[in-house]
Amino acid sequence: MEKIVAQGLLYDFYGELLTEHQRKIYEAAVYNDLSLSEIAQEQGISRQGVHDLIKRCDNLLEGYESKLHLVERFNRIKDKVQCIDVLTENEQISHEQLRREIKKLSDEILEAL
Repeated sequence: MEKIVAQGLLYDFYGELLTEHQRKIYEAAVYNDLSLSEIAQEQGISRQGVHDLIKRCDNLLEGYESKLHLVERFNRIKDKVQCIDVLTENEQISHEQLRREIKKLSDEILEAL
């Protein structure tokens, strides 16, 4: 399941860099959860061809991430926003401490952008 989520995130960020044919097959496999055989039949190519194309797309998407780190940056920012949510729900924290913590987290978010 975790691999599918990772594939989906990579595709969300870098999918537009794939060709239309690659996107169509990758979406069928990752988003529509079609089998290799189903995709092969639908596209008129071999099952092995579908497998190879999906593998090639995975490698391309991972390569883009290793160079650009957009998903990594997105996840770091998301974690900081979740920390802000937790802080705002904490009734034990003083207003001044809450302000300092949110300011620190927002500065880290802006730095990551």
